[in-house]
Amino acid sequence: MNISPPTTFLSKLIGLYCILLALSMVTHKQATVDVVKAILQSPPLGFIVGAIAMVAGLAIVLSHNVWSGGAAPVIVTILGWAALIKGLLFLILPPNAQSGMLIVANHFERLFYLYAAMSIVLGAWMTYAGFAQHRAE
Repeated sequence: MNISPPTTFLSKLIGLYCILLALSMVTHKQATVDVVKAILQSPPLGFIVGAIAMVAGLAIVLSHNVWSGGAAPVIVTILGWAALIKGLLFLILPPNAQSGMLIVANHFERLFYLYAAMSIVLGAWMTYAGFAQHRAE
């Protein structure tokens, strides 16, 4: 596997973030569900989350908009675009449209462990891709 230094760094960062976030989610399930619902019900919290997601997404998209070279660079790019779009949606949708996202919160609670497992799997793969490249150098 031969990936660029930015991809290596972002794979490690995103991978470890996904793993640590999922472990926190599983450890504090009800608190996590309550936070997601509170964000979706509060325009000020939605604005803050949107601004942070938009900045993170922009940072990835501007520094790593790579659509070739293997799975790791493409997944990093897709995650960057997803964060950017999510952030923009939180910032531009009116509060009544954001309340439609409460459906997502209900699915989130029902499928909580599936989301946590997906985060751990994605995180493990991204972390492996980043650190495997580091050892190959």
